[in-house]
Amino acid sequence: MPDKWVDWNKTTRSKDYRGSASFATFMIIGPTCFFLGILFAMFPYDFPLLWTKDPILGAYLDQLETHLKFLHQSPPLIARVLSIAVGVGFLGFFIKLFRASESNMLFDGASLVLYLIGVGVYVANIVKGLRLVSAGAWHRDDFDETAAAAAAAMRQADPLTGGEVILGREDSLKVMAASNTILALVLVGVLVLQAGQWYAERKDSEEFEKLEKMEKSAPSSPTAEKSKKRQ
Repeated sequence: MPDKWVDWNKTTRSKDYRGSASFATFMIIGPTCFFLGILFAMFPYDFPLLWTKDPILGAYLDQLETHLKFLHQSPPLIARVLSIAVGVGFLGFFIKLFRASESNMLFDGASLVLYLIGVGVYVANIVKGLRLVSAGAWHRDDFDETAAAAAAAMRQADPLTGGEVILGREDSLKVMAASNTILALVLVGVLVLQAGQWYAERKDSEEFEKLEKMEKSAPSSPTAEKSKKRQ
């Protein structure tokens, strides 16, 4: 990797090393935990769709659809706070990866990849699903759920959605629930990598202290003893 991106001379004991104890790490962990809290609040709604074999009632789908409409049609301030939280996470990654050490590239670089995957899942699946729910796509007079399922199986595009296939209401809500689960796993992966960086720094510090103790406790050489006597 080019030297302009990685400072190979920087170690975990360098003064300008931005490790697990830096403020940039808290800029990453804070938004990640914030998003995990939102996903945990959605878990009671997602659980019947993915994790049980009980039949899904229409009343439950109506309740879930009303809840998602309320979320998507919330005041603009909510979306702005969410966007700011996403931006704070990216800023934390960019700070840690500026003139990064080998440890930063390993842990923070992998965390950034997972973070980007999470943002992609959110934009591609969750936001698109919320827009369909808010628009009432499954309650249109010209929407036929049986035909939509057949079109999805044959991969035929619906011209009303700009060339995309609209799944049935239950299938679309299952896709959103699965996207929430994938997003939660990705964010947990970010936390695991940040914790791995802290553990690696701790082991490195312990090994350095052991080496210092061994050097202090090691007997001095005969020439060094003679020079001390002469002094």
